[in-house]
Amino acid sequence: MKILVINAGSSSLKYQLFDMENGQVLAKGLCEKIGLTGAITHKRPGKETYEADYPMPTHNEAIALVLKLLTDSEYGVISSVDEISAVGHRFAHGGKLTKSCLLGEEEIKYIESIIPINPLHGPPALKGVAACKALMSNTPHVGVFDTSFYSGFDKKAYMYALPYEWYEKYGVRRYGFHGTSHRFVSAKACEFLGLDYNSTKIVSCHIGSGSSITAVKNGQAVDTSLGFTPQEGLPMGTRCGSIDPSIVPYIIEQTGMSAAEVNDIMNKKSGLLGVSGVSNDARDVWAAAAEGNERAQLAMDLLVHNAKKIIGSYVAEMNGIDVLIFTAGLGENDRKTRELIAENMEFFGIKLDKDANLNGPRGENLVISAPDSKVKVVVIPTDEEYMIASDTYELVK
Repeated sequence: MKILVINAGSSSLKYQLFDMENGQVLAKGLCEKIGLTGAITHKRPGKETYEADYPMPTHNEAIALVLKLLTDSEYGVISSVDEISAVGHRFAHGGKLTKSCLLGEEEIKYIESIIPINPLHGPPALKGVAACKALMSNTPHVGVFDTSFYSGFDKKAYMYALPYEWYEKYGVRRYGFHGTSHRFVSAKACEFLGLDYNSTKIVSCHIGSGSSITAVKNGQAVDTSLGFTPQEGLPMGTRCGSIDPSIVPYIIEQTGMSAAEVNDIMNKKSGLLGVSGVSNDARDVWAAAAEGNERAQLAMDLLVHNAKKIIGSYVAEMNGIDVLIFTAGLGENDRKTRELIAENMEFFGIKLDKDANLNGPRGENLVISAPDSKVKVVVIPTDEEYMIASDTYELVK
């Protein structure tokens, strides 16, 4: 069975085609600058990459081009679109949809209804579904939601200490995000280490341009750093993370900015970029810090400091830890950030093997804890697309 995975952004669309009989990626690619000039990169294992500029006024043209390339005599990997058994779509927010599901009219209408609490990711994901359905109307379409991993939270873990009617009327609660990634790497880490997923205490650190930390106890997520939106928790590339909420009305009063303008700054001009003044890319910020830029060093110190606090709180919440995971862009590749987060945590039984962390191969499952560390510290490359394909396969097989 072949499953196409679609991850649609506002001006981009990522795709992967899986053969679920063996888990092989047959092809993958990226459509960029949708609504602008348009460009595509199309890759097949063992073959030359196809790159081209191509007009894509909407997601419809992007999907049409993807299907054309997948079935092309020269660049394709299947002979007909009919070989695609189902399409899995990534959604950041599922609201009350607590598990992956087929996307019928009722589900689509519900996802449209929660756009006010998911204005950034909801609309483009829905555009991706609409474009795929227009060209593959007889093919099952499945929604896989980042928030669903947290559907089993105890109420005390997802409620805010705000008027209860805000939760009842407006859905104000902790939803959590990056759940598809945390679900994949936490299970993969146990498989890699030979541990029983259902009796292991895990802290998973998904650290990249957007970052979150999740506590997983006995196969169930029990807490996570992202909240009502993907803004809470750690400082990120351009997002501020957790702050005193009274800062918002204070800045509005002091500057005359609107709430929307302040929100835009907190989402797009804060985090590593806002503190360092250099970049939202940790590589650039570290380089500036190495040259003596104190603000750049402070930006990275804030990330590390807050990560340590969250990890410590989750160890307390679970009454222990067996595995500490690093994943995503920085987690998989930024050896210095990993070292700084994991060092000086011997009290929790965490002891890093600095040589393994510094010299271990990239792109592979890797143990970076010392042999005498009570806690296994591992790097696990995330694969959200495979998780989406797997859920889709299970629903339609």
